Amino acid sequence: MMDWFVHNIAPLMFLGLIFFMVIGYPAAFSLAAVGLFFGLIAIELGLIAPDFLGNLTYQLFSVVSNELLLAIPFFTFMGVILERCGLAEDLLEGFGQLFGGVRGGLSYAVILVGAILGAITGTVAASVIAMGLISLPIMTKYGYNVRHATGVIAASGTITQLIPPSLVLIVLADQLQRSPGDMYIGATGASIVQVLLFMGWVFLLSIFKPDHVPALPPEARTLRGWPLYRKCIRGMVPSLALIFVVLGTIFMGLATPTEAGAMGVVGAFVLAWMNRRLTWNLVYQGMDITMRLTAMVVFILLGARVFSLVFQGVGGGHWIESMLTSLPGGVVGFLIFVNIFVFVMAFFLDFFEIAFIIIPLLAPAATALGIDLIWFGVMICANMQTSFMHPPFGFALFYLRGIAPRTIRTRDIYLGAIPWLCLQLILVGLLIAFPEMVTFFLDKEVVQDLDTIKSLVPGADGGTQNGLDSPPSFGLDSPPKF
Repeated sequence: MMDWFVHNIAPLMFLGLIFFMVIGYPAAFSLAAVGLFFGLIAIELGLIAPDFLGNLTYQLFSVVSNELLLAIPFFTFMGVILERCGLAEDLLEGFGQLFGGVRGGLSYAVILVGAILGAITGTVAASVIAMGLISLPIMTKYGYNVRHATGVIAASGTITQLIPPSLVLIVLADQLQRSPGDMYIGATGASIVQVLLFMGWVFLLSIFKPDHVPALPPEARTLRGWPLYRKCIRGMVPSLALIFVVLGTIFMGLATPTEAGAMGVVGAFVLAWMNRRLTWNLVYQGMDITMRLTAMVVFILLGARVFSLVFQGVGGGHWIESMLTSLPGGVVGFLIFVNIFVFVMAFFLDFFEIAFIIIPLLAPAATALGIDLIWFGVMICANMQTSFMHPPFGFALFYLRGIAPRTIRTRDIYLGAIPWLCLQLILVGLLIAFPEMVTFFLDKEVVQDLDTIKSLVPGADGGTQNGLDSPPSFGLDSPPKF
């Protein structure tokens, strides 16, 4: 019995973590408690040396000294300020009037504004709450199907997870030990395809079920001509400027994600001041939400490091890698298993917990199979979008339920999310089938053929070897003689 326990301590450790997570115990404390408990058992069984746990000090210090994680509070603070600065109202009103004359016009507006807000705020809650408060009453007033209206608002908010500067991409880049800039560039193509899939679904509804997405009546389209264009420009110009400040500087290599986040906070303050929304109460709310989210992330990451250290010490990394690399189907079998596993785990864990707990276990196996980790991270990010749309556990659905009128049933919100959840899974399938959606935007690695390299070595008589011409004279009339 003891031999069986020694040989299976890594699987038992993993099952113990799942048990605590399923019963709802906080992730950070579950990770640390399971790690320390099995660490003490492993020391007693002689699997690891007592001083092995001394590495915890280095592991925990590496978390609190990680400058990349500073981007999380910056982007969170920026998102909270922008959520309340009036930018979303200008964008939704302008695009709603612009597309209102066509079937599904309000849905197109919500999707586009969700993408723009995603490229600015990087937080799902800000996008879902802002668009839900503004557009849901209008969509229901003008006859949009309730399930479609709630679904498109929730789904458009989750685009934020995939569109740079997503917090998820920053965390995945840190866990996969890849550049956040490369992760952002790689996610560009996938996020564009996601927006097109959403708009394509609205287009199909406008053809086959036009009563679900009616056009706005003429009396509702109060803006035309230059006033309408001015309204759209008023919302777009500050948005594009802030997108350039945040993303443009990262893509051009002028700023790190942390520095870009800091500049984004300044830009959010400027926009709030321009819209006369900048108050001490707004700043306090932003600081309070940012503090809570940042503390949660840091504690989860600290607990994950405790668990990971002991798990690797007892051979858990080799167990996971050997199990995943031996799956039938090779790389395809591995990708199918990983996506199903992440999809199921997203019912119980949020994206931070998946990134800190699951990804470090999957990355070594992906590397062993020769999978590009940037593409792998973008694919996992697209899959983790579903964690916000899972009925009944999706956080985007919770946010929408909190601000939706009581006349809208929770059942309608859940059923309305299903088509958009399927569209997100279609994106995952497309990423597996066409990895160029990610890799096309990345710098291609230069591969040098060693057989074509020639060395310029002068011969003993001042001539050349290997069929080369005469050696360089360095400005002299003839090569020097020695």
